[in-house]
Amino acid sequence: MGILDGLMGNASEVNIADVRKEFAQVLAPEENIEKAYKLIRDMFIFTNKRLILIDKQGLTGKKSEVHSLPYRNITHFSIETAGSFDLDAELKIWISGSSTPIQKQFNKSLNIYEVQSVLAAYVLK
Repeated sequence: MGILDGLMGNASEVNIADVRKEFAQVLAPEENIEKAYKLIRDMFIFTNKRLILIDKQGLTGKKSEVHSLPYRNITHFSIETAGSFDLDAELKIWISGSSTPIQKQFNKSLNIYEVQSVLAAYVLK
């Protein structure tokens, strides 16, 4: 991920093995990471059981907040593809009990349909 992508708020896919190593203590038994994306310092991780959002805080990023969103709590989601002049694609996820969606932007080189497919596979079970 380039510095310009980071400054513009775009996410990019990261290596699952690296994420598994860093966040092993967060995973439940028999929980597997399917996809992981990084947005500057923050991450969101799709597992076979839930969506995990990592919010790095502070100047050094040593402090972090971990949000766990079971797929059953996701009421709906949408994607917006990148156009000819757009620099990014966007994923919006609505959680039960909240009217404001979680929004994440992806750089144009990432296949937003793949991200949507991973989410759909678990939400629509």
